Amino acid sequence: MSLEKDKKRKPAKSKKARPIRKKKRTRQPMTKGGKILLWSGIMLAVLILTGAIGAGLFFLLREEPVEEIPEPDLTESVEEILQEIEDTDIGDDVVDHIITAGNAVLDSYQKRPQSYELTDANRSNFVTISECIINPENKKISVTATGDGIPKSDDKYYYLFALNTYDTGIADGADYIAREYKDSETVMTAGLNYNMSGSRLYKKFVVAVKLNGKYVQVSTPKYITNPEVIAKYTSVFQQPASKKGLLVDPNKLRGSELDDLGVKQAAYNIPVSRLLGPTSNSAYPTIYYTYNGKTYTLNGQVVAEYDLVFGTLTAKGITTTAIILNNYSSAYPQLIHPDARSGSTAPYYMFNGTEESGVEYMAAIASFLAERYSGNSHGRISNWVIANEINARKEWNYMKYTDIDTYVEEYAKAFRVFYTAIKSVSSSARVYISIDQQWDRNIKNNTNYDGRDILDVFNNNISSKGNIDWGVAQHPYNVPLTEARIWKSSKYVKHNAGTSMITMANIEVLINYMKQDQFLTDDGEVRSILLSEQGYTSHAGEAYQAAAFAYAYYKVEAYDEIDGFLLNRETDAAEEVAQGLAFGLSDAGGRHKQIYNVFKYIDTSQRAEYTDFAKELIGISNWSEIIR
Repeated sequence: MSLEKDKKRKPAKSKKARPIRKKKRTRQPMTKGGKILLWSGIMLAVLILTGAIGAGLFFLLREEPVEEIPEPDLTESVEEILQEIEDTDIGDDVVDHIITAGNAVLDSYQKRPQSYELTDANRSNFVTISECIINPENKKISVTATGDGIPKSDDKYYYLFALNTYDTGIADGADYIAREYKDSETVMTAGLNYNMSGSRLYKKFVVAVKLNGKYVQVSTPKYITNPEVIAKYTSVFQQPASKKGLLVDPNKLRGSELDDLGVKQAAYNIPVSRLLGPTSNSAYPTIYYTYNGKTYTLNGQVVAEYDLVFGTLTAKGITTTAIILNNYSSAYPQLIHPDARSGSTAPYYMFNGTEESGVEYMAAIASFLAERYSGNSHGRISNWVIANEINARKEWNYMKYTDIDTYVEEYAKAFRVFYTAIKSVSSSARVYISIDQQWDRNIKNNTNYDGRDILDVFNNNISSKGNIDWGVAQHPYNVPLTEARIWKSSKYVKHNAGTSMITMANIEVLINYMKQDQFLTDDGEVRSILLSEQGYTSHAGEAYQAAAFAYAYYKVEAYDEIDGFLLNRETDAAEEVAQGLAFGLSDAGGRHKQIYNVFKYIDTSQRAEYTDFAKELIGISNWSEIIR
């Protein structure tokens, strides 16, 4: 905010302080009246110079706003008092101390923040919320407001308001949750009310002043950025032994195949509406979960299914990724965004962060899952992906078409609810946004969005409202999907940020893009990148499928920024095979394809024996040739 550009913001003027100098004089004994005059003067100076303290005490007693009091001319008042002190005989040392203190007060008074008129141009961001956190010591919300000067208003206070994710401003009749004297840096605190009906964990916070009897917002909203400080589970991240991962076949969980393959990471879908509602099977009692003062009914049989999946994977030492999907249920329409409740056959929909019921259900579901799968009794989920390929609006994250800023804003509301709920339970959990391989297509009249644009807008949105430690889960499938040969030249795959598609052939484009300053975390680190879904079909030959996986994995190993590579899938899916997409390590009958052993040994000392064949197919003599 530039003060020079706003001509209406004129600072209030005050007389420059004149230092008080000690004079040579002949001292006279102090009379009783002189002593009374002296101490009266000192008390008057204290009252004048600490008027704010007096007002604060008055406020504490009456619980009412203190009206603005015209500023006194402190320079003349203090000079007169100190002159009286000069004329009394109380000792040189005492006089020196009083004069020094008086001059220090005058100097501080002159350095106080300047006052400015609020205008239509400056009021929305007059102050900046530089920090919005949960204080690690007392677990209260702490909001720091900073600005170049202070706004003129009806009184001396900044007021703090807690808004809902979907609120566009301070509602008439709303109550503030804290107030503090205006200064160049003002810290306001309020109770978090964690897991209570009045919880503020998911709120966004704004600063306001009272102007002409009404509260006027003078900052942009900020959310809490460190929910992890209240987490119940604080164990370190479950670091996988390698980047090798797989979308597992639930029918093979209890067998030995995952052990034989040496799977180090796994992914599994959680369509959220499956979790909700009572259990019809008496063997699996209904689960009642109370969160923020409300009780939710969860299907015990479905939860038992996830217990088996995540418990088994954790017992095998596999780092697990859960993909949270918003499938439709007529019993729980509140989970679906209002602009996504009709007009689509998509399997998954935009989460509802724009209504109270949607926010409450998302928070409760995320908190329940994070609690249940943060320890070892039911398994552990380390990575959470919120929705699937959100740039593919029509196919995987349906909402009525709108401009990209509006679309991303609606997704960001929901993402932040899930992030905050998960991190407030499990401090080491990682939470990801999901995009596909369509990067910068710039197709005219396209009603989907490019992944590059989604990342740009999402990053700006999150950064401006309270930066958090999100990651990106990308799916670098080949173009077209039926082509296994990653290395085959394509007009859609270039080695620069303007490429139409990002596959494993040019995955360095994504890495370099995320290395830009605006995408780094607050600690200056590159955000976590998880390649959470990609597959190569054996439709044109198993050797090509196996070679494609070897090519992709050697490339993944070369980039430290990539935290995982999860192959789709363990077993062929009939509906995909019908489209020429035989992605499995095994066919539907259980027969191992050539890729099976490549996958098994790719992260071991025996890998050359199973991958050297691919060099000839790719046209290279050394794997280093594919690294850029």
